Amino acid sequence: SESRTTVLLEPFVHQVGGHMSMMKYDEHTVCKPLVSQELSFYESLPLAMRQFTPQYKGIVSVHLKKDSLGNLTLLASPSLQAESCGRLDNAIADSSVTIWHKCKWAASTGPGSEHTCVKWSHTQLTKTFKDSCPGKMLLRTDLQYRTDSLLEDANRNQPERNSYNPWGLHCHRQHLNRMSSKHNENKLHQFLLLENVVSKYNYPCILDLKMGTRQHGDDASEEKKARHIKKCEQSTSASLGVRICGMQVYQADTGHFLCKDKYYGRKLSPEGFRQTLRQFLCNGNHLRTDLLEPIILRLKALLSVIRKQSSYRFYSSSLLIIYDGQEHKENTAPLDNHLHFQKTNCTTPQGTNHSRVDVRMIDFAHTTFKGSKCNHTTYDGPDHGYIFGLENLIKILQNISEGK
Repeated sequence: SESRTTVLLEPFVHQVGGHMSMMKYDEHTVCKPLVSQELSFYESLPLAMRQFTPQYKGIVSVHLKKDSLGNLTLLASPSLQAESCGRLDNAIADSSVTIWHKCKWAASTGPGSEHTCVKWSHTQLTKTFKDSCPGKMLLRTDLQYRTDSLLEDANRNQPERNSYNPWGLHCHRQHLNRMSSKHNENKLHQFLLLENVVSKYNYPCILDLKMGTRQHGDDASEEKKARHIKKCEQSTSASLGVRICGMQVYQADTGHFLCKDKYYGRKLSPEGFRQTLRQFLCNGNHLRTDLLEPIILRLKALLSVIRKQSSYRFYSSSLLIIYDGQEHKENTAPLDNHLHFQKTNCTTPQGTNHSRVDVRMIDFAHTTFKGSKCNHTTYDGPDHGYIFGLENLIKILQNISEGK
């Protein structure tokens, strides 16, 4: 179809953790670089696990483009099969991309196409975020690292450091630099298309948890293995089987998101983990007790499924807990603009109606299971490290629910 053009991949503004850049493909779809082990997982996904993972939508080819000013962007070449069938055989994907490539490449890279290659200025990022979330809001963050040219405006002025969630942009910048240094512009890269699991939320509050007592994959080098083991020993991964890798939580009293990154999560003691989990459920005015029961029920359902998955090891995978920061009116307590969150001083609102929550497993690049094309070691029984983390997470949430 003549209407089919390249898709400019935007930074995904709700990425709170991880190190690989997630990109926004469309309102309901994100994409990430294809890793064969992760593709193998999605292609063999047990039916019982599908409600706890993003929907796999296929594969898309992506290439890097540099405009006349030297700004880097990623452009996706849509495949009719990828969008209509949701699953692609690699051979079909390659042939469809080749056909599309011959028809549309000249049009997409011609002189008139420069306007599609934008530099992500602060104004554009703010607009992108507002497009993703209705209403006026800004992001507040405690993250500490330098801003760079990706975040400069047209006059090369640095934006205010605390006005956005920088983690996804940090990953995006690093990813573009890596691609640019390793590959030329003509190289096609395959990306996985996955469901955007936060698209239905107006103010998505997201907690990214690294699950399990072991994080390194079977293919890790001795150096990488030692590094991951040390991270686990020095964090709550060892003691609780779970650690915080990122967070954004909407603060109704200020209209900002409060953000934490993986470096913050690594330093937490078990008690600090509990306090941060409580903070994730506090909107600046009160503790969202209405969320506790549905989150616990969902985690228990996931625990039941994981216990039945023999041979699976979800090394280095994450678990997202998601809810909407915009409360239903019947759940909203009177707002007190002078009340701010300080560890445990959130008050409890009236009303117990269940709010919409979600729990999703993500990041399966190091997941192994019997029959996997990328299988290195075959394990027996379920992933006890993952189960240990889930059981502790449920226990802590139950304690918060009981006021402990």
